[in-house]
Amino acid sequence: MNVDELLSGARDVMTVKRVYGDPIERDGILVIPAANVVGGGGGGGDSENNAGGGFGVSTTPAGAWIIRDGQVSWEPAVDATRLGTLGMVVAIVFLLTIRSIAKANARAREKAAKR
Repeated sequence: MNVDELLSGARDVMTVKRVYGDPIERDGILVIPAANVVGGGGGGGDSENNAGGGFGVSTTPAGAWIIRDGQVSWEPAVDATRLGTLGMVVAIVFLLTIRSIAKANARAREKAAKR
């Protein structure tokens, strides 16, 4: 495979069809799902026609456009994993802060008791 074929394949992958899914209609409501698409690749070759390369694509749900009675609204996707991770980080920082405050208070009490 040469670099031109690789780039052609990358162009085929990175299309609007990867970002917006097929519309879904139910009970007069139209839903158009959307995703964040990120891709990257690289390749190279030499004067003897030796070449190589690669390409990768990552997608995550972004949300959906909701069309109801002629009104359009955006409903963002909720990433429960990201929210859970953020919650754990906040809890750890909170607990470490409380621990530091408790240690500082204990040291202050020790100094006061020695006087």
